[in-house]
Amino acid sequence: MNYNHITQAYQNAERQALEEMNDPHLIVLTMFDALLKSMQLFQANIDIRNGGDSEVKSKHFARALSIIYALQSSLDFEKGESIATNLFQLYEFARQQLIADLTKGEADGTPKAIDALQEIRDAWETIGPQVKK
Repeated sequence: MNYNHITQAYQNAERQALEEMNDPHLIVLTMFDALLKSMQLFQANIDIRNGGDSEVKSKHFARALSIIYALQSSLDFEKGESIATNLFQLYEFARQQLIADLTKGEADGTPKAIDALQEIRDAWETIGPQVKK
């Protein structure tokens, strides 16, 4: 069984499912989940000398940065003003922590960013039913 082929098939199915969703709230929630997962895998594999996997680290570092960019790009500063600005700053904080930790080779700021993003993700999930009314 070819692992790369299976991984590619999964990614294609995941991408197609996201494109087919009509629920913006669910799309953002899915992005948060993917971001948190990638950040956790990056964090778990950052220290190569102590068993970290450089391929996993690199893959999930890049994926986390891509998701952060997508979240930042989706903000509506005209409608959201201060909320959009605050979210942009939080996403930027997470991006900077990932980059700093990659440079240092140890997870120092990433856990803080994960905690902050987890709070926003949980709040986003909580307001979901209210948005759908």
